[in-house]
Amino acid sequence: MQKFPSFMKNPKNRIDSSQQNTKDIEGYYFEGKDDSQMAFWECYSDKESKPHTHDFDEYIVCISGEYTAFINGKEILLDQVTNYLYPKVQSKAAESKLVLEPYTPLVEKE
Repeated sequence: MQKFPSFMKNPKNRIDSSQQNTKDIEGYYFEGKDDSQMAFWECYSDKESKPHTHDFDEYIVCISGEYTAFINGKEILLDQVTNYLYPKVQSKAAESKLVLEPYTPLVEKE
């Protein structure tokens, strides 16, 4: 999958680029009734995210391409459709690699 479907990318939910830790990515977020949040990003080229922390856990799923997370000095490789739970308050950095694959939309059977 090269891009998320357009219905997921409502401009009202777009994350301002000044609030993102990485340049040249596009992010969107959604808030739950319990004030939890879910966010997703599209990366348009290979990128590096500088070390940073958050005061909340992050659950990462790599849909396409490759994502290398660096958690407290440990390297964790996520490739297509793998995931990782970032524990809160731990230093992390990352690298992503763009891998273009043919897009095949999921079609529901009638």
